[in-house]
Formats: sequence, C-alpha cells, structure tokens
Amino acid sequence: MTQPPPPPPNQPPQGGGFGPPQPPTPPSGPDLGKTPEPGYGYPQQPGGAPQTPPQAPAAPQTPPAGPPPQQPGYGYPQTPPQPQPGYGYPGQQPGPQPGQPGAYGQPTPPYGQQPGQPGQPGYGYQHPTAPMQPQAGGPGGGRKINAQMAIIVAAVVAIALIIGGGVWYAGSSDDGGKDDTASSGGKGGEGGTQEKGGDGGKSSGGKEKAPADPAAKVLFQVPMPAVSKDDDSVVVSGSWLTDKVYAKSGIAEVVGYDPDKGSKKWTIKLDGPVCAVTRHVTDDNKTVIVHQPAMPTKAEPSHGCTQVAVLDLDAGKKVWTKTAGEGPISFDNVTISGDTVAAGSTDGGVAFGIAKGDILWSPKTTDTCYDAGYGGGDKLVAVRKCGSYDARQLHIQTIDPKSGKVISEYKMAKGIEYAGVVSTNPLVVAADVGDSAGDGSGISDFFSIDNKTGKLLNRISAPGEKFAARCDTITKIESCKGLAVGNDKLYIPTEEHEGSGESYSRTNEVVAFDLTTGKQTGQRADAGEGYTITPLRMDGGNVIAYKRPPYDKGGQIVSIDGGTFKQTTLLENPATDAVRDVESSMSPDYSEILYSQGHLYMSQVYASEPTSADEKEYLAIGFGTSG
Repeated sequence: MTQPPPPPPNQPPQGGGFGPPQPPTPPSGPDLGKTPEPGYGYPQQPGGAPQTPPQAPAAPQTPPAGPPPQQPGYGYPQTPPQPQPGYGYPGQQPGPQPGQPGAYGQPTPPYGQQPGQPGQPGYGYQHPTAPMQPQAGGPGGGRKINAQMAIIVAAVVAIALIIGGGVWYAGSSDDGGKDDTASSGGKGGEGGTQEKGGDGGKSSGGKEKAPADPAAKVLFQVPMPAVSKDDDSVVVSGSWLTDKVYAKSGIAEVVGYDPDKGSKKWTIKLDGPVCAVTRHVTDDNKTVIVHQPAMPTKAEPSHGCTQVAVLDLDAGKKVWTKTAGEGPISFDNVTISGDTVAAGSTDGGVAFGIAKGDILWSPKTTDTCYDAGYGGGDKLVAVRKCGSYDARQLHIQTIDPKSGKVISEYKMAKGIEYAGVVSTNPLVVAADVGDSAGDGSGISDFFSIDNKTGKLLNRISAPGEKFAARCDTITKIESCKGLAVGNDKLYIPTEEHEGSGESYSRTNEVVAFDLTTGKQTGQRADAGEGYTITPLRMDGGNVIAYKRPPYDKGGQIVSIDGGTFKQTTLLENPATDAVRDVESSMSPDYSEILYSQGHLYMSQVYASEPTSADEKEYLAIGFGTSG
C-alpha cells in the first residue's frame, strides 16, 4: 500500500476519490479517437491479435541477511501461530466488550439507543487456532510414511517454496521487527499458483464473456473541463454505467454519454460541485449524489455539502433534491440500499425514501454518539461513532433500511477512530488498527462480521507493506477500492515487488482469504512480468481485475475464475504512446475504472488546470472490443 499524494490546497469536501491523483502527463498530438495502430515492437500472434506476455514462475529468492522475519512470507505454507496477545496491544488481554443485540428477528431497541445484552470478545481476543489435521499415513493416520513417500513429500514442499518465492519476497522486507501477527489468523494458505490452488472449489459463472478478439480500440475521450482560476482543483468524482449510458460527473454537472460513440445524450446541471457519490445504482438505474449549493469563490471556497440529489440515469434528470437538519447538515457520504438513501456526517445521519425524498428516519445523535456514515448495496450498514476523541468506539450496525431499527451490532475495540465498509453482504469492514498500516492506505486489518448476530467471525491481518488495497475511511465509509468480496472470500492484491525477469520490472499478485477461517486459501493470480493487477469487482463467482501495463504494452481487463483462479483476458488496450500516456495518468488507486461487456471506461476524480498550454488532459476515456 503506497502513500497517497497530499491533498490540494483550498479543497472543498470531497467524494468518491481517495486523494488527488498525481499530476497527469497526458499526450499531445493526434486525436485518440482515431483507431490506433499497435506500437512498434508490439508482439503479435497470427492474425494480428495481441499476444499475452508469457507468465514465468517466480524464481526462488534469497532471504535478506540478518534476523529472520517474525512470520514467513504470505505465499509460504503456514504453520499454526503461537498464541499472541491482541494485535496492537502487546502484553494486555482485552476484556469482554459491551452488549450486542440479539439475532435477526428478535426485538431490538430503537435505532441510536444502546443495547444492553452480553457482548462478544473484543477484536484483540485471541481466537483458538485449530490444530493441524493428521494426514493419511502420518502419526495420527495409523500408518508410517515409507522412504518413497518421504521423498515425494519433500519434493512437493520444495516446489511449494519455489512457487511461493515471489510472494515471500514481496512481504519479507526488513520492517524493523514489527509483529504483524493477527489474533484470528490472516496467514496461511499453501502457495497456490495462477492456474489452480488451495481449496478454491467451484464458482458460479459470470456474465462477462471473452470476445473472439480482446484487442480494444479507443471509442471516445472526454476533454478535461476548464477550471476557474480561483480553484486549484475541483471534485469530479462519480461515474456510472447502465445498458443505455455512461454517466460521468463534470464541474457542477453530470453528463450522460453514448457508451459507444461518446456523444452527449443529456446533461444534469448542479448548483455547485459534487461532494460525495455512491457506486450503487438501483434496478431502474437511479443513483444519488451530494453536492454544494453554489459554486466556490475565492472568498468562500466551500459552501458545504448540503444538497442530496437522486438522479435518473436513463432519463437524464434529477428526481429530487433535499436538505436535512438545521443549518442544514453538510453530509460527508451517501449510499443506497433498497428504496432507501442514507447520508452521514459528523452531525449525524438521515435516511430518505428514494421515490420522493421523504425522511424515513434519523438516528438519535447524542453528545457522544452519531452515525458517521453508511455502506449500502444488499444491506445497509452504519458506522456509528461513540465516545470522546481519545476513547472512541465504533459500532458496526446492520440496520433495517425502512425503519432504521438495529438488526445486529459489533462494537470494535476502543481507540479505532475510522472504519470503512468493504462489503455489506457478507459484512466486511476495514480499519487501520493503532495507525499501524504506516502508508496512508487506511487498512491494517479486515473484520468479517456476522450480519444477523453481530458476532466477529474473523479478523484478517493485512499489513500495509504487504498488501495494496486502500480506504479513505476518514469520511467516506464505503470508499474502499482495489479489492473484491465474493464466494465467502476476500480478494486483495499484494504490494508491488521485483519481477523474476532480468529487466528489473515490478509485478504483484491477487491472493484470497477465506472469511470463515481468516486464512489464505492458497489461490494466487499473478499479474505477469511488468504488470500490476488490481481487483475491480465480482462477476458472479469470478473476479474482474485491471492489469496496469508496463511501458510498452496496453492495459488489460481479465476475469479470474473463482474456483481455479485461471485468468481469461477480456480486453487489451492499444499500446501506442498516446494511449498509454492517458492510461498511465489514471491510476487504479486514484481514478474510477468501470468495465462491462467489452467496454472499459477510465476517468479522473479531480479537475485541474493543465500544467502547460500544449498538453491535452482528459476527464474520461472509453475503450471497446470489436466482438
């Protein structure tokens, strides 16, 4: 996980992004809308199809000199860890936590009040580690291992170590002896390969099918809108894709484009810039945003984020715009679950009906408790903050979207100031425990929670020096990106590390954690030499991922089979200099990337003045395959 760039000066409250992107270096010269030709030296297969670079197995790495790390690399076969005190609290055993509400369907107190039933152990509680099962022919199996079997076992172990070498290297840099042991596992796995590994099992098929030819062309590009001289940058976060339109936020507007041609289909004007958005879209293609009531000026760089608006993406119009509370409330985040729009802030939360904007409920805000924000989708989850700043406690609450009643609640250990909702079903939350991530990613651990009971199922350690996902958990709540949840697993990329070739290139992998056990499954999808891979979303039981390319290739969209982990290339961008310059300016960490049915859209979340008059900058760019 890398440190994000510093925020721009005079920046109004922001939505959707994770900090401003690095100043882009877009191309000048020919129009990208023209169908580009493959660059010189671009490898071809017979018939002109781009050739996927061969995947080379990672060479075994030599461990660094000095004392060995506390844990083996996360690609190695694991042994059960020794009992440790709670993560981040060495030498202390946390006591039991306050009460939890009962199972779903049992009476619950009104939303915002504190339940008083017995609770679950804190996140630092040391979960017992299951002993290793006896293997056939082993000490518990009733038979002795003969010499031939011993040789076979030794060979298998050696191969596993070689396969895991690249991953071990990525996570074995000297960290000053930091103990990253998680209380409930988070290690494990058995060094799976790209094609197959671990207990992957079977996965349900997705909707995304591989085209006959994955080679893509530029469909269109949207120029960067002009920014006022009074502004260093303006938030333009928000992009959505339906079967009729690609919609993208501009400066105080949302524009709908033809998905293939890029021609404008409609424009929704706003009174001020966008502040916060949600990625969720209803079945009838409605979404929600928060925006300012007026354009910023030099005298007043922000007017607050008070306007909650539901947009009809098919019709290209605002359904309604509402405010709430005295002042009114300036909201930090917004989401959708079912027919409910939920917006949160330090002043509390409000729920609106999506049809007319009527207020459904507003959780009780006290001197010490308020709803900081919500995660939406299949379920509605609130991150409720209680206590003083130096003794904060976060309550992760699954709530009924219509009534606001608490269905279940998990109370995180005191001292965790922020948390991001990665997924609401299954419920997975990310947090930076004790500010231990150390890289600005907002993630040191993931918490898998039972929606019905509020019980902590597992805590998964994801040290910042090893894993590359990120969350802007301070205000955005559901802003976590670069990861995916499905098949009762968490799919997360490793940090970049040196490749196995002689070109000193960088690469990484996607690995899987089982949410039930908290351990790695042994599955691993390699990016390939010079590429880095980032999960975007689930497609049924498969993972859709973006592969950021090396300097002489185009980026790729791949589907990772959730069972075998076999990769299928769905799309590959042109490798021309002009296209690659634009693509490289849109990092998956700080940009929006959408893919569906052979179409890829990449867009910025900040608009700013170009660094020179000769440079072309783009708000968005669309790619598509021919088949």
